[in-house]
This record gives sequence, C-alpha cells and structure tokens, in this order.
Amino acid sequence: MILSATLSKPTGKVEEILGKKYERVKIRFKGGTASPYFAEFFTDKQSFHKNFSEAELEEFLRSNIGQSFKNCVERTEDKEITFLANKRGEVRRLEKALAAKDGVKAAYVKPLSATACKAKTAGGSGAALKFSQAQNGGAFNRSKNYIIQEGTRVPFLQALGVMTDAGKVVAAKYDKFRQVNRFLELLDDVLPSVLQARSQAQEGAAFGVNQNSLQAQEGGRPIEPLQILDFGSGKSYLTFAVQYFWESVKKIPCQITGVDLKEDVIKSCSDLAARLDIKNINFVCGDIAKYSGKNPDIVITLHACDVATDYALKFAVDKKAKAILSVPCCQKEINSQLGKSSNALFAPLLRHGILRERFSALMTDAVRADLLEARGYKVQVLEFIDMEGTPKNLMIRAVLKNESAGGTCSGACGQSARDLLTAFGVKQTLADLLGDGL
Repeated sequence: MILSATLSKPTGKVEEILGKKYERVKIRFKGGTASPYFAEFFTDKQSFHKNFSEAELEEFLRSNIGQSFKNCVERTEDKEITFLANKRGEVRRLEKALAAKDGVKAAYVKPLSATACKAKTAGGSGAALKFSQAQNGGAFNRSKNYIIQEGTRVPFLQALGVMTDAGKVVAAKYDKFRQVNRFLELLDDVLPSVLQARSQAQEGAAFGVNQNSLQAQEGGRPIEPLQILDFGSGKSYLTFAVQYFWESVKKIPCQITGVDLKEDVIKSCSDLAARLDIKNINFVCGDIAKYSGKNPDIVITLHACDVATDYALKFAVDKKAKAILSVPCCQKEINSQLGKSSNALFAPLLRHGILRERFSALMTDAVRADLLEARGYKVQVLEFIDMEGTPKNLMIRAVLKNESAGGTCSGACGQSARDLLTAFGVKQTLADLLGDGL
C-alpha cells in the first residue's frame, strides 16, 4: 500500500487542473476508514489541506502524474517508486526496493507514454495503489467509542446527509461525523461543572450532579432547562448534536438558541427543526455584536469569523455563562496590524506571510484565554480535531470557577494580555470590549 507520495516540478497546466499554482503536493497515510490519506498542497506562500479516500487518491494520482507535476515519488511498505515525465509526455517509472541489500540497483522500465503510464498505475501496479484491510494491519477494523455510534439512527444526522436511513455514516461526511462526536466529548467533560454551578446558583434546586440523569421535578415544579446559546450556528450540525446529546443521551432538559447573520440559513435550520418535531431549538437571525437574550448556561461558538468570536466571548462573560466552548476562526485583526509593525526585533517572525498569519492566530487566542482566566474562568486550549481536518482546530474551553466573581475584574486583571499586546504594539477586540485594551 502507499504510505506516502510527493508530487513536484509542476507543469504549466497545474493551475488549470488544480486551480492554484501549487509547487508540490505531499500525501501521507494517516489511517482511518473513510479518508485515510492526508494531503498538503503548497504554493510559494501558503499551504492547503485535503483528505483522500483510497479511491480518491487513486484518481488524483492517475490525473496528475505527468499532467500537473513532472515528478512523483511514492513509498510503499517495501518500495520507492519514482515517476518522471519529460516534455513529450513520456513517463518513466523507477522502482527501488527499500529493503534491498547493498549492491542492488534501482531498475528502470521501458519509457511509457503518459496515457499508458496512467493505465498501468491504475491497474497493473496494484501493489502501489491497492491495499486491503489485512495489509493495513487492521486499522480499518478499529472502531472508536463515539458518543454517537455508527449504526444508531440519528434523525438530524440523516436529515443533514451525514447518515443513511440505515444509520451508516456517508463516506464523504465521515470527517463531519468525527467532528460532531469530538465536540460532544469536550462538552461532556464540562457537564459535571455546569450542573454543579446550576445546583449552587438555584436555591433549593433539585439538580443532581449526575452525568447520566437530571431530576425532572423540583418540589412538584418542572426544573428550568439548561440554556445553550450557539453563536454563528451556520448549518447547525453542532446545534442539533447538542440537543440530541442533552435530550436523548443525557436525558437533561434544555433550550437551545442558534444565532446567525444569514437569513436563508436560519430559515433552513428552523424548517429542519420543525420537520424533525424538535420543540426546544429556536433560531434567530442577528448580529452577535448586538445580540441580547436570556442568560445562557453554556455559550458555543464554532468558527465565528475574526472579531465575531470576541463579541460572543464578551456576551458570555457579561452573562456569567457557566461554560464556554469556542473554536475561533480567521484571526485577521492582529495579523493586519503586525503587517505594519516596524519593530525590528520581531522582523524574522513577521517577514513571512504564513508565519505571521499563524503567529497572529496563536497570539489572538492567547490573549483571549488570559482575559477569560482573569474573569474567573478555568481555561484550557485544546485540539478540537486533527490538523488534517482543518487548520482551525484549536478550542478555547472555559468553565466558570466562581459565579460571584465571573465577569468582574480588579487589580492586575488581564495584565499579561496587555503586556503581550503592548510588546507588539497592537490592539485586540476582546481586550477593548472588556476594558483591558491599550
């Protein structure tokens, strides 16, 4: 089976075929069932990521060896196979045994046309492109203990095209299935703290701090449902997943509100909730920066773009949300300011666009984490999903330690964040909103 492949020396057709002027493509086997291959596409300044299934990898190599790239080096378990294309479209195949003894030379085969080479790669070179579950050491047979298990019919996942009617995960949607489960795992971790905070906040409340159940009655009255607010809810995979998790898995009453700017998305999600007869989800079209509503127990933001994340965090802090799960995206604010920085000390870090972009994102989230800690939250910065799924894979997870102190600040509150911003001469929206800006 192919363990890795690197395509290099782009032809003049690379942009026409692949959409960008890629300089090379690196592919490696990472395991998994639906998309076991992870590919990085490199331009001169950026990199892009994509996951391939076995069939997609075969098709990609067939379509691009000798067409988009002149060179391709594949590594299998025991061979290194190199494809070399010339200007006439002829492709030469060089094969070398990796475990060969000293003195054994690489063997050239007769030069082939690009068309013949593609056909040979697709069919005749089965060792290079085809592999079985047995060859994979059983990697395809390992099943993760997900909160939502494949084979369980989940109406919202079926309606969103992630599952078939039989409960099987659609291959092209497996990454989304993993993302949903990973989010629920991270949410499940903070459940005891949230329920404990609810118990302490409500005098005489009969909340049991039990992860699997919640008392349905409080002195003969219904208990107030947990309030969940999802800022930038989008297509609402996670909104519906959280509802399913609370109601069907944990048996905990909840009320969930999804907020998004796009009217068509809000209508689509509202229609889906009605079609599935889900009563405790509502969707609101509005700007996060201007939103006002009931105090939430949990605030969720998944890929709220740039400063939208800051407004969501400010709302959560002001309302003393008991838990925050935020996966930021598009941290452009500091990046744009660093680009104008004249501080020579940081010049090597800021000179290259891709380094400046990544540093800006890390700096932005470091400031956010520090400011939340200063407001009485226990903060963790976690890997949400593998980098292969998306480079925007960091989650800021915050749990309120003391509700009486939540949102308040005194003394050296946020000083670390201020010092960091001062060192680079930049401003950051959450710091400004909370009064900790420069």
